[in-house]
Amino acid sequence: MLGPVILAASRSDKMRRFISAAPGTKQVVDRFIAGETVEQVVPIIEDATGKGLEVTLDVVGEDITTPEQAAAARDAYLELIGRLKELGLGTKAEMSVKLSMFGQSLENGHELALANVRPVVEAAGAIGTTVTLDAEDHTTLDSMFAIHEELRKDHPQTGCVIQAYLFRTEDDARRLADAGSRVRIVKGAYKEPASVAYEDKAEIDKAYVRILRTLMEGEGYPMIGSHDPRLIAIAQELARKAGRKLDEYEFQMLYGIRSDEHIRLAAEGHRMRVYTAYGTDWYGYFMRRLAEKPANLLFFGRSILTKG
Repeated sequence: MLGPVILAASRSDKMRRFISAAPGTKQVVDRFIAGETVEQVVPIIEDATGKGLEVTLDVVGEDITTPEQAAAARDAYLELIGRLKELGLGTKAEMSVKLSMFGQSLENGHELALANVRPVVEAAGAIGTTVTLDAEDHTTLDSMFAIHEELRKDHPQTGCVIQAYLFRTEDDARRLADAGSRVRIVKGAYKEPASVAYEDKAEIDKAYVRILRTLMEGEGYPMIGSHDPRLIAIAQELARKAGRKLDEYEFQMLYGIRSDEHIRLAAEGHRMRVYTAYGTDWYGYFMRRLAEKPANLLFFGRSILTKG
């Protein structure tokens, strides 16, 4: 299993330096990362929305070690929201945030992350859009869900992410599938111990379907985060059986992966949102994309060999 090895490498400074210096890295990073600045990503947002797609924007970067860095991450999202307001894209582009960027792992991190993310959620709501709290490793989830619950008191449209490979997630899904909730389900892309997560792909897929059924039969708004054609077809069938209209759920896929499928689903009338990451601190995000799918790793390997 290469996935756990790659995820371990995502925390290695030595591997970070090696990957960053590899001749073919930029070609592959450009496939998954839309740019380094707001201005570089704006044309990509406009292109996607012009094709009938929606986007969720992630300013990448998770290794926050000081309150000042956490405040800078908050300000980067506020800058993004300001540009979306100027462009009139508030109803087509939302934000995805990782609370680790907002200081969650620092001293008094729960309170610090909540204080930093709240103005981002407020600013997003003011331009007609919203924020989804990304799930990270299992040790952070109780804090993330508590912050999600607190934010929803004033901003009920605030979304969150659940990960199918964690044993706890079926219970989380039942709790979250209430009216007005917005829940993205993904398989999961962090290195987790066998005591808390499924390791077999077939078991993860089965859990994904069980959890998705719970969301579809609930009263909230499911967001299906997957590139797997089989799971996409199952999601469509579960939506049909639950009597959901096409605007009562959405598909989400990563920028740079299966772009033709983005267009196909949108053409069929589905809401299709492209998870679009940008920023300079791309390493951790990039390594998880490699870990999720062997084809991504092969693509990276070929790029290094041909550029060396």
